Amino acid sequence: MKEKLLSRVSTFQDEMKEWMDVMHQNPELNMDTLETAKFIAGKLKSWGYAVEEGIGGTGIVASMTVGDGEKAIGLRADFDALPITEDNDLPYKSRNEGRAHLCGHDAHSTMLLGAARYLAETRDFNGTVRLIFQPGEETMEGAPAMVADGLFERFPVDAVYGMHNMPGLPLGKFHFREGETMAAVDNWAIELTGKGSHGSMPELSIDPLVCGASLVMALQTIVSRNVSPWKNSVVNVGAFQSGIAGNAVPQKAILRLSIRNMEAGLRTMVLDKVRSITKAQAEAFNCGYEIHEGVAGAVLVNTPENTQWAYKVAQETFGEENAVYGMHPYMGSEDFAFMLQKKAGTYCMIGNGDTFMVHHPKYVFNQDLLSRGATYWVALTEAYLSC
Repeated sequence: MKEKLLSRVSTFQDEMKEWMDVMHQNPELNMDTLETAKFIAGKLKSWGYAVEEGIGGTGIVASMTVGDGEKAIGLRADFDALPITEDNDLPYKSRNEGRAHLCGHDAHSTMLLGAARYLAETRDFNGTVRLIFQPGEETMEGAPAMVADGLFERFPVDAVYGMHNMPGLPLGKFHFREGETMAAVDNWAIELTGKGSHGSMPELSIDPLVCGASLVMALQTIVSRNVSPWKNSVVNVGAFQSGIAGNAVPQKAILRLSIRNMEAGLRTMVLDKVRSITKAQAEAFNCGYEIHEGVAGAVLVNTPENTQWAYKVAQETFGEENAVYGMHPYMGSEDFAFMLQKKAGTYCMIGNGDTFMVHHPKYVFNQDLLSRGATYWVALTEAYLSC
């Protein structure tokens, strides 16, 4: 166990809390994350990194080379928030109504910034470290945009690593899994169009709200009646938006779905069922319909040898009892999957303890983990680029 490294990185703990507080109080959504990107880039520049901004939108790559080593490691964090109102009484609570860092991306970026600060001061490695900060993870837009903008051609790395906090896992323990680890997600919106009317004369209307209610129930049969109990798939209707007055029949209804799968063939079947059931339901209620299909999902697949290596580094750094191999797969999704399609690497979880789940209005990231997460990044870098 590397107690000396843990102790040295922890000297930045108070500073890291301040950085996280700033990002938590000022959450930005999706790809519209300019101010957060400026904040992160400013810190990195002040520590001597070569910083490139505007990669695939507001993405950032900060590079530092020490010595004559030819190897390069990529470390990635995300920094977008969620369109959910926070229900916490924190001194650093979100100041933007309807927006909050309820997935811990502010903590992820803070931990990577902490590592950046330490590595810039100590420079105890031989090669190149590239720190990748991305927007738009929640919408699966950020990583594909950075990859399409030449992320790995312009900033070559031999391997890339990511990390996410996870409520329910023991506090501070690192969890690893090789192979298929997180599901592909397809975020779709279904727009139903009817004919609005006065609420007292429904016979003159075509009601998209009733059609939508029936569609929500019909979509639930896709998994329950088409997918083997031995396989994994989720069809979730997370939003149903229609109408504003009790005395009117609305003109439109919009359903927002997240559809998650672990296998390509199963994903194709489930998506085809969503299309065919939507068509049948809309026609049955005389509604028009349009399906807005989002960015195609990708299963996150960890490279075995990189996963085993990162697990070993975590064991050596934090003790064998604090590194777990073979965690179960998650139906949650990560657009880091698109980076792993291009480069070998792995994505691990750090336990957030017994807290509300991410995306819950009362979720809180345990800030005591900030220096611990930063230490993991430092340990990976110094081991991969050993002098």
